[in-house]
Amino acid sequence: MAAARHLRSGLPLLRVHLAASESASVAQGSRGFSSQVAKPTGKQVKVPEALYGGTGNYASALFLTAAKTNTLDKVESEIKTVVEASKKSPLFSQFIKDLSVPKETRVKAIIEIFGEAGFSDVTKNFLAVLADNGRLKYIERIAERFVDLTMAHKGEVKVVVRTVIPLPEKEEKELKETLQDILGKNKTILVEQKIDYSIMGGLVIEFGQKVFDMSIRTRAKQMEAFLRQPLDM
Repeated sequence: MAAARHLRSGLPLLRVHLAASESASVAQGSRGFSSQVAKPTGKQVKVPEALYGGTGNYASALFLTAAKTNTLDKVESEIKTVVEASKKSPLFSQFIKDLSVPKETRVKAIIEIFGEAGFSDVTKNFLAVLADNGRLKYIERIAERFVDLTMAHKGEVKVVVRTVIPLPEKEEKELKETLQDILGKNKTILVEQKIDYSIMGGLVIEFGQKVFDMSIRTRAKQMEAFLRQPLDM
């Protein structure tokens, strides 16, 4: 990904800021998220579902701003790139978690690094606000909840299927058709298969807050519980 390459090229700047012993002035544009982004289009935009808690509030704010500036897809891609960088770069991971780094240094580093990487103003300024508030360490969870909002906005439903072997193409197709009937034809079903040997066999289907557990492990536990019940003579 081009953005990821640009981000890696900006990591030397991060080293400079981490090594700096003197405080740097906060760059222009770090005063607040809402004052940093492009003016909204004027259309009414609402979050597709209510999210709660600190990470939910940040994700909702980012969604509203990106939607109003018609940059949802770009912002989603950039936020995912940041999370990827936090997982692959120990230095960057340390930076976003280390609150001993002065706030001014964190903000200035974020603005320079992601400006150099060519990120949009919405993403860059959002990350600066997180840095200013000491919330960068929650970026992965915020990103997950932001993606939940963008998927809901596009009518997409992510379905996680856990099996001990890959689901055959025919069975995956049948599963999609069944879920399509349940969720409605206006939804786009996105199936993600995960291998999970702990379920012993069968499958577990998860989407939204729903879990359909048809695993051998669960059936075995249910059978065990049944067999332990006293006989009614």
